[in-house]
Amino acid sequence: MAMAASGGEFDHLFKVLLIGDSGVGKSSLLLRFTADTFDDLSPTIGVDFKVKMMTLGGKRLKLTIWDTAGQERFRTLTSSYYRGAQGIILVYDVSRRATFTDLSDIWLKEVDRFSTKPDCIKMLIGNKVDLEERERVVTKKEGIAFARQHGCLFLEASAKTSINVQRCFDELVQKILDTPSLIDNVAQLKKNVLRPGETADLPSPAAGGACGC
Repeated sequence: MAMAASGGEFDHLFKVLLIGDSGVGKSSLLLRFTADTFDDLSPTIGVDFKVKMMTLGGKRLKLTIWDTAGQERFRTLTSSYYRGAQGIILVYDVSRRATFTDLSDIWLKEVDRFSTKPDCIKMLIGNKVDLEERERVVTKKEGIAFARQHGCLFLEASAKTSINVQRCFDELVQKILDTPSLIDNVAQLKKNVLRPGETADLPSPAAGGACGC
């Protein structure tokens, strides 16, 4: 179980990217994880940015989490944000099949094209499992099969009820910690993870709004 870490000191700095179609709940997942709250959010404009301190396995960790817009018109703005990411979370809505098929048709192709970390950890999240079963169109079995095919970790979650949200990030970060090629020194991480003008302790303000759930 991860615990919050306080203060500006940390052992590792990790960059995590949330990608997927508009409206799948990327920002809602991020808000639940970072603030343990839920809100109906409007679509992200460009890229939003949040920081989360946590302790896992005795290590003090600083996560810089980037929430990207799902709309096609913002794709060219967000491609550079793949740089240096050790973790990439692909999110789909279990009640909208198009958001699931777009993972292979669009989003994994972007990961292959723009990711600068060959060993980056990918996690697949099927969001909105709080919906009634009759509203579900993508089965858990399909999600598991997709994750196995593409080498992703997999969990179903609900940003609304908080089911599995903490666990998603815990498992992703633990896998990053278990991958030596992703553990760079802090100086190198600052160069790869942060935008020009940012510091590890004082990130720039969020670049946009928030993605609808």
